[in-house]
Amino acid sequence: MVYGNYKILDKIENRFGRRSPQNLISYIVGAMAIVYVVNYIFLINNGVSLYSIMMFDRAAVFSGQVWRIISFIFLPPLENLIIIIFALYFYWLIGSSLERKWGSFRFNLFYLLGIIGSITAGFITGYTINMYLNLSLFLAFAAVFPDFQIMLFFLVPVKAKWLAWAACIYLVYAFIMNSWSLRAAIITSLINIIIFFGTDYFRYAKYRLNHFKYKLATKSHQKRR
Repeated sequence: MVYGNYKILDKIENRFGRRSPQNLISYIVGAMAIVYVVNYIFLINNGVSLYSIMMFDRAAVFSGQVWRIISFIFLPPLENLIIIIFALYFYWLIGSSLERKWGSFRFNLFYLLGIIGSITAGFITGYTINMYLNLSLFLAFAAVFPDFQIMLFFLVPVKAKWLAWAACIYLVYAFIMNSWSLRAAIITSLINIIIFFGTDYFRYAKYRLNHFKYKLATKSHQKRR
């Protein structure tokens, strides 16, 4: 339904697209895998978690640990090895699929906007994780490839669009039930989705609303007859 094709993005791409690096998601996923292995070694040998010095912490950033502004992006999920392998493969799959569809420049811009949004969320709330950044990748993937089947729990085939709707319901619930600081974090973390797909979704919602009004008017006219 949507592809994030806007004239302003086309103009930016025509000017800067040739300099855009390729296969960014492969480097991100590779870095996550390295962090997972190194963290495991640190825990066994020293009892020190690499995660604790890489996660975003506003107070720590202001005290001089500026690497935390970026390092949290490369933190893999805190799960067992099987889940980690699946998660990293899934990140690579959706990222590489979007890059093939959009091209390297547009994908990199989308990811960069997500990073900026996540960092902004961190400075607003004092803490952030890369969950919303990774979620934005999936929402974009589901928008571009809505009928792609994902094996939920490795057993149940579910189309990407239905999982995306579930994720949206979760985001709406989190937005309603939490404080304004977290609401601001949700909005800023998903700024890439808003920029790339906001207009398309607004037009689609408007179309569905007009279609619904037309059906109601038609039924009302038929009843009068």
